[in-house]
Amino acid sequence: MLEMLQKLIATPSMSSVSPEFDISNKAVIDILAQWLEDFGFKVEIMPLPTQPHKFNLLASIGPINPDSQGLMFAGHTDTVPYDEQRWNHDPFKLIELNHRFYGLGTSDMKAFFALVIKAVRGIEVSKLTQPVFILATADEESSMEGARMLVERGCPNVRYAVIGEPTGLKPINAHKGMMMESIRLVGQAGHSSDPSLGVNALEAMHDVIGEILKWRISLQQRFKNEHFTVPFPTLNLGHITGGDNPNRICGSCELHIDLRPLPGMNIDELRNELSEHIEQILKNRRIKWNVHSLSPATPPLLTARNSPIVTEAENLTKHKCGSVAFCTEGPYLKQLGIDTIILGPGDIDQAHQPDEYLALERIDPMINIISNLIKRFCTD
Repeated sequence: MLEMLQKLIATPSMSSVSPEFDISNKAVIDILAQWLEDFGFKVEIMPLPTQPHKFNLLASIGPINPDSQGLMFAGHTDTVPYDEQRWNHDPFKLIELNHRFYGLGTSDMKAFFALVIKAVRGIEVSKLTQPVFILATADEESSMEGARMLVERGCPNVRYAVIGEPTGLKPINAHKGMMMESIRLVGQAGHSSDPSLGVNALEAMHDVIGEILKWRISLQQRFKNEHFTVPFPTLNLGHITGGDNPNRICGSCELHIDLRPLPGMNIDELRNELSEHIEQILKNRRIKWNVHSLSPATPPLLTARNSPIVTEAENLTKHKCGSVAFCTEGPYLKQLGIDTIILGPGDIDQAHQPDEYLALERIDPMINIISNLIKRFCTD
């Protein structure tokens, strides 16, 4: 297992919306494929439709027939970029220090694959009555394209899934969604000495912002879930740009917002509401406007508390299922009819941080949880 951890951490696989930091995950996929094939897994490697240099891996072992309902262990192979100046250790070298493994991806979340393979190697394949799947995706940290491609492909023989994102060994059955929208207004530029010569898009955006903040209050009054630390949907005004000079009437203005919906809130309905509010505030004004998504939205996740994967995870960890604020690939697996929980050995406080680490004390308990889940769902 130590050798697997060293190999995974030593192999860069960063994804980013900034092209200068974005690289392929093919090397990590090839490593995982070799290990899994050596153990007897059937392995399928799939390039992403719009990024053929990036790949998903789906591996299975055990009997598969039309009625099979197996268990999947899933995770993403990519990491975020790193700031070399802030690291005290080589991010691509596994360092053991102070009862921790340091390295980029130890917590979030490449190390999870080594733990899964270690646990799987301890099972007797001949005793499997349901298949065990391992899913390794690309681009979770940027576009979620790997998970969205799996939805298009389908995964019919999986009933339950565990995503090994960092949760500190506590099972998670719910998280908020994420949608990032751009609102663009176009008026008419002109000389600032005579307002009648133009239509000020910046002034119109001022009114749009006021309307959005009223809408935020309405959303937080209408939707609430005490299962979350922040029990209401959040809406953040994150970026604005417009105009080019103080003595010109602002001809165009653009606002970017981030909205985190609770489970039960519909992404399309929220977009429609947003457009309706903008339409209302700008009617009868000489302003052209549009709303478009900055990236594909990720829906919220909610897996029923009475699902067998939830109750079994609670029994094994001795923790009740909780919720988190960050997004995962879980909602995409749910779209495939797979009951999904988030459960991993790392800590979210370590994700995307310099000197990222995984506490050694978490490793054996995680391996035991994986082994027992396989026994519960895939053997007699």
